[in-house]
Amino acid sequence: MVVTQENVAVNGSRRLSPQEIADILRERIRAGDLKAGDRLPTQAELADEFGVERGTVRQALRALQEDGLLSNVSKGSPPRIAEPPAQVGEPQPTMVGLAPRLTEAFTAQNVRVDAACLTAETLMLAMGEPIRLIHEGRIRPKSIDVRILLPSRDISLAFPVPVEGRSDDDAVHERWLAQRNSQGHVLRHNLRSLRFSHNVDVNVRFRALPFTPPVKLYLLNGAEALVAYYMITRREEPTDSGTMDMYDVLGTESLLFSFEKRAGQRDEAFVEESQKWFDALWETITTDLTLS
Repeated sequence: MVVTQENVAVNGSRRLSPQEIADILRERIRAGDLKAGDRLPTQAELADEFGVERGTVRQALRALQEDGLLSNVSKGSPPRIAEPPAQVGEPQPTMVGLAPRLTEAFTAQNVRVDAACLTAETLMLAMGEPIRLIHEGRIRPKSIDVRILLPSRDISLAFPVPVEGRSDDDAVHERWLAQRNSQGHVLRHNLRSLRFSHNVDVNVRFRALPFTPPVKLYLLNGAEALVAYYMITRREEPTDSGTMDMYDVLGTESLLFSFEKRAGQRDEAFVEESQKWFDALWETITTDLTLS
């Protein structure tokens, strides 16, 4: 519950806590009483208004600063209400939304990309844009470290699978495996070529998951997490001997949701937990993956 000025005892018998003061100021920002760019009153003025010590006010302002609601916080002048965090935009299909996010990540000097997915198809295609900009000399990373988690060839995948069930001669599984390997090879080759053409320190590694990932996850420079659900659908794939009736996923068309550390505490926590999840998988139950 947000505490308002009506809750403050005028006789000083009850003093507001830093959290309560932060909540009052947060509510004024939400209501538009304090707008982006406005200066807050001085600490002395706020202390007088709320009937507390300046130290209590400083704690409240620190909480608002950590939430990204204040800018220009210094001892010399009152802080200003911060501009709202930049928005990535509405969710887009993965094939559309991933490339610009990767391109922005590649403007860093040391690029780190972690991915957990069913195949490397979307990542392989999206990498084309930042690689092109490197060749044009428009971005110049010094190092690129890419880690990719893909399902092991030895597990029974949840998808894609034949509608009528698996058999000893599982053409659907063999099709997926061929795609997994070929796309991984192309991705690794395109990135490694930057070592020789632009003297970029490139490291591309793969490990095998012991399960089918229900979502695809991309982590960019430890600052952004992008997630898309694998949407399962029934479809037919033409073959030389007829068709394969299967339950498959439309990974490139799944909506991609972005979470950025700079967007606030909620997004920051999601990015950090996603990175911990990925690191834990990489270091524990996954195994070395050799693309055949």
